[in-house]
Amino acid sequence: MTVLGPLLIGALYVCLNSLIAEPHRRRFNAVMIAGAGAAYLSGGSLGRWELAFVAVLTYLAYRGLESWPAIGAGWLLHTAWDIVHHLRGDPIIPSLHDSSYGCAICDPVIAAWCLAGGRSVLDAVRGRLARATPALRDRRARSR
Repeated sequence: MTVLGPLLIGALYVCLNSLIAEPHRRRFNAVMIAGAGAAYLSGGSLGRWELAFVAVLTYLAYRGLESWPAIGAGWLLHTAWDIVHHLRGDPIIPSLHDSSYGCAICDPVIAAWCLAGGRSVLDAVRGRLARATPALRDRRARSR
């Protein structure tokens, strides 16, 4: 469950974001990566590096207002930051010891979706069903 749970959370994030129309979906995700950049800031266990990390993710969030790859790169950097914090024993949620570990598993799912263009998963499923429906009808007609 320590791996499956975070993977499902990442998939749920992608599915829920698919309900948001473009370009609002991309802009929403740019704001989300900016917030993720500041998630560890209050702990400050890495000192000035925390500030530098926030600056880098803020830049990527700004670029992400117009670019899915920038948002995806931000999620990958956040994954690396999660790993560092997990190894240091300084989790993103102090009361949940493995929260940074879980975040490091969840974030690449989101990053992969962003790097692929942040397309609506629901639209992709609808498109496949629409293409499959005539083929199913043809098969049923031929089998009669």
